[in-house]
Amino acid sequence: MTMENRTRALLPAMMEARDRFMELVDEIRPELHRYCARMTGSVFDGEDVVQETLAKAYFALGQMLQPPNLRPWLFRIAHNTAMDFLKRYERQHVEPVAELPERAEPEDDDIDPALVESALSAFTELPPVQRSAVILKDVLGQSLEEAASTMQTTVGAVKAALSRGRANIARTPPAIVQSRQQLSVERQAAVQRYADYFNARDWDGLRALLGKESRLDVVSRVQQRMADAGYTKRYAKYLETEEIRAEAGFVDGVAAIAMFSPASSREPAYFVLLETDGGQISLVRDFRYVPYITRDAGFSPVK
Repeated sequence: MTMENRTRALLPAMMEARDRFMELVDEIRPELHRYCARMTGSVFDGEDVVQETLAKAYFALGQMLQPPNLRPWLFRIAHNTAMDFLKRYERQHVEPVAELPERAEPEDDDIDPALVESALSAFTELPPVQRSAVILKDVLGQSLEEAASTMQTTVGAVKAALSRGRANIARTPPAIVQSRQQLSVERQAAVQRYADYFNARDWDGLRALLGKESRLDVVSRVQQRMADAGYTKRYAKYLETEEIRAEAGFVDGVAAIAMFSPASSREPAYFVLLETDGGQISLVRDFRYVPYITRDAGFSPVK
């Protein structure tokens, strides 16, 4: 048997194992996303961090002799992955400040509802350690001990970061409006045309927007070239038969297409992101299988 045939024979078992793992973590994923989206300041970057977290966890699980306590284990991986993301892309927008000494502990241990509802952009005003402490304690409701375990630090350090983080958010203007991307005329036209063709059910028009090497990324499911047969055809068939309305706009400052299902719905069911190259669409990222990202997203249509 050739190497290619042996690899092909392994695929069904690998796919089954992956599906079982994804079922195992399914209930935890929305909560992981709430954390990662606030750490990164973007529902899309947050989902990328969740995907990376799950990939790391899936690989690590195969090396273990004993299963971990799943939820705290996943949160530790997500925390480390988010911190790496922030370092890698230099997403910290404020000058680092010294943490408070451990004796400066907050007297009030109650969760502040205003912090829970704060816009994603409000959290990006905090240094990452403060950001993590506030999100874990005030948004997700973790205990100080759980937050310390996630952040791999002491309870005293969490209390100090929490106190400083709460104070900094309290001084932040109540409504931080995240600036929209400066789109090229080319990309803005492609996004609007995609939505227009979709709503007209003009599939030939949509296909004309695609480049020869354009790719489809159905997040958490499959990645492949649009030109490939099989899944792409099933994907197109799904779009043709479902009652979905597309609307071009911005999600927390990022150009995106909101998909409404049913078409009469007032709240987006999921989002689609597009990348363009030379006037044609080079990548379609479809977030239909991670609809929880819409819970924390602010969508505004193109005026």
